[in-house]
Amino acid sequence: MIFAELIYSGRYEDFHDELLAFVRERFEEVESGIQGDSWIWITYRGERVALDTFTSMRHQVKSRKPGLHVEKVIAALKEKFAVNEYARPEPEVDDDED
Repeated sequence: MIFAELIYSGRYEDFHDELLAFVRERFEEVESGIQGDSWIWITYRGERVALDTFTSMRHQVKSRKPGLHVEKVIAALKEKFAVNEYARPEPEVDDDED
């Protein structure tokens, strides 16, 4: 499910390092990579939130389910970045696959 999208100018490749540094300051469990697309995985209380560009040209906030983990990540991002938080989460192409 897609919960929000970050709003920024420029290319996501150029924004990746700044976003990653910010996230690492606020969360303990962070994995990331950039190759073709940018992805950052944050694990909070055992639940994963993804910030990635797999289905957009800007980083989107994604998780398999809603919850505190998503709320914490979005709240942190709003401290520094413009965030378009969706009133209702949007389904992602692979949300039904497991």
